[in-house]
Amino acid sequence: MRLSTVLFACGAAEVQRVGLARRELDFEEMRKAVAGQNQELHAKMGGSTDVVISDYQNAQYYGDLTVGTPGQKETVIYDTGSSNLWVPNKSPVLAFKKVYNHEKSSTYKANGTEFKIMYGSGPVSGMFSQDTMTIGSVEVPEYTFAEVNDTSGLGLAYRAGKFDGICGMAWDAISVGGVKTPFHALVDSQKLDVPVFAFYLGNNAPGELVIGGVDSKHYTGDFSFVPLSSETYWAVGLDGVKLDGSAIGSTKTAIVDSGTSLLAGPSADVKAIASKLGAKSVLGKEYIVDCDTFKSSMTFSLGGQEYTLDSKDLVLQASGNQCILGLTGIDVPAPAGPLWILGDVFMRKYYVQFDWGQKRIGVATAASGMSVVV
Repeated sequence: MRLSTVLFACGAAEVQRVGLARRELDFEEMRKAVAGQNQELHAKMGGSTDVVISDYQNAQYYGDLTVGTPGQKETVIYDTGSSNLWVPNKSPVLAFKKVYNHEKSSTYKANGTEFKIMYGSGPVSGMFSQDTMTIGSVEVPEYTFAEVNDTSGLGLAYRAGKFDGICGMAWDAISVGGVKTPFHALVDSQKLDVPVFAFYLGNNAPGELVIGGVDSKHYTGDFSFVPLSSETYWAVGLDGVKLDGSAIGSTKTAIVDSGTSLLAGPSADVKAIASKLGAKSVLGKEYIVDCDTFKSSMTFSLGGQEYTLDSKDLVLQASGNQCILGLTGIDVPAPAGPLWILGDVFMRKYYVQFDWGQKRIGVATAASGMSVVV
């Protein structure tokens, strides 16, 4: 189990740490997780309406928050690619999820409005409710979230996953039901030093999510800032993509998505990259390359700065001379797409701060070899 923490920097209050984790996967588990992530992305981003989710969540980071009074602990994926907080109020058979029971909360208020996200294999649905949400030591009273009683849209993947729900960290514009997002609610609480959060995702090392600022231990050099192109996802203008110095495609938008473990781009561009690398596709989802000959790099240009991922950054897992690439294709329809999704593959190499107040992201080189006490 890979341990990380959420570091909560709020005013003069004592720094709070909440454990995060990501399952360590073997080669076959990672291959399945990449295939499942491809399916989940199609459902999440609208790339397909006929999707059955599998093992995507096993490659993602997750941590705890509480809902209710007294607080009922839920393990969630902190996801900058969505905008709602949802937690289960019932667990699928033999899934052993931590469920929220509003009858046990003294601060619960009924709402009852339907909450529903449709996937190819079914819905994630339930109802909106109001209760106290607590992240770190910061309490947000009367927060509107979803308690979910149907997770069939996530299939067996949800039953096997280590998380209970999702904490969306994107913008109000893509929030189901138009409810205030969790981070927006934290900002409005006026308990943060600055309206910023930042991810440090360790690669075989601990990591941290900092809420209310950034941590200078997590990066080297300076931040380069890129203004948002829309307040939906954390979307920015993309100047270009290169493979070994040669331009690939002409996509003009990228989003930084902590809920995605991969790099994902237009299918035609990804196929062109795979062809140049001699990568083999497994069922059109994950790509395998020869570890001995794979020496390529990809570069993403954002705000006039180039961010390069070398071969070691692009490989998720190896077995013998077979390497799984952290790359998949997705065709996101307009108006959101086409776009590139810069997931954890990018965010492990680069420390990204999400600046809500100034509507921008900042990117710096992530520090390596950091030791974190959990």
